[in-house]
Amino acid sequence: MKNKNLPSGTRDEFGTEAEVKETIQNKLFQGFRRRGFRKLTTPVLEYSDVFQPLNAENYRPYQLLDEQGEPLVLRPDLTLPVARVMSTTGIELPVKWYYGGDVFRVKKQLSGSYNQLTQAGIEIVGYKGLKADWECLEVALAGCRDMAIENVTIELSHAKFVDVLIDQLDLPEPTKAGLKQALFAKDLSKYNQLAQPLAETPFSSFINEWPWLFGNFDEVMKVVDTLPPIEELKGIVNHLKSTAAFIQQLFPKVNVTLDLSIPSPQSYYTGMAFRGFTDKSSGYLFSGGRYDDLLTNFQNVKTSAVGVAFDVDALVERTSFPDDTPTTLIFFEDDQWQEAEAALSKFANATLCLTDDFEDAKRLAASTNSQLIDLTKAGEK
Repeated sequence: MKNKNLPSGTRDEFGTEAEVKETIQNKLFQGFRRRGFRKLTTPVLEYSDVFQPLNAENYRPYQLLDEQGEPLVLRPDLTLPVARVMSTTGIELPVKWYYGGDVFRVKKQLSGSYNQLTQAGIEIVGYKGLKADWECLEVALAGCRDMAIENVTIELSHAKFVDVLIDQLDLPEPTKAGLKQALFAKDLSKYNQLAQPLAETPFSSFINEWPWLFGNFDEVMKVVDTLPPIEELKGIVNHLKSTAAFIQQLFPKVNVTLDLSIPSPQSYYTGMAFRGFTDKSSGYLFSGGRYDDLLTNFQNVKTSAVGVAFDVDALVERTSFPDDTPTTLIFFEDDQWQEAEAALSKFANATLCLTDDFEDAKRLAASTNSQLIDLTKAGEK
């Protein structure tokens, strides 16, 4: 064996960290099941076509070929495999799924990020209304609360806001495209240049603030309210306001922000999107949104869908690891197995000592800060 190292960006997990991660996943799964979600498991290996809708820049997959030369990838995402299942199995809608597992995305070298990520999430397929979006938010925020994660900020956005508003502007199509690109890139010089023809229009006040249109929900909405009446935006704005009120009613300690100057998380998103953060985590705790066009990537059927996924590794990062509790170590002879099992059941944190020599047992107990129980009474000989 020439190379015993791990592939770049992957990791082994063991001991307390692995146990904490397992506990978090199990707690999430229990919460999902309590709300009527059913388990869905998909393979780590999929045909690359399944992930065509993903933004390749952020979701570069590991690639290989099957025996027929068809391109395969290690899944970089867990939502699209759910869509693939729905399009190929004929499962009757509506359905509520939950899932968990690792995804693999090739990150830039020296980025400091792992290529192997663990997710746990839910997908609600076949429900059109806001209730399904709110169910995802309830699951996400209740999950954070159940794990005693405080100071949660949820960022709302909407996949269609930018495009709907830009369509209303009296600008040539190439200028509209350039304005949107400059907005997303926060290229203020180019943005101001392209927006100049709008200086004397009813949109001018909003256009001047648009590149900075993120932050406190109510403050952002004050800027949105300066827009002239736009019928196509009315539903979007009402959904955002209703959702903010829903969150603040059920989770009054959660800070709600709004960003209306960012691109859609993925091309297949069609409605609200949301991310959860905390001041003590380097990345998001959860993210999700509505993607009613998701199944159209696999079949000519438009099906409503919304989901949310936890970044389990970020949850582990936010969890205080328990102190190493001294273990009770039970030393016994081969013919004392039943007696040892009985002793094992009497202690909350006990383990069988599998050494044959009592001196080895004492050394093991000392090295692990464990209490040693000797069923053989070898120490008295």
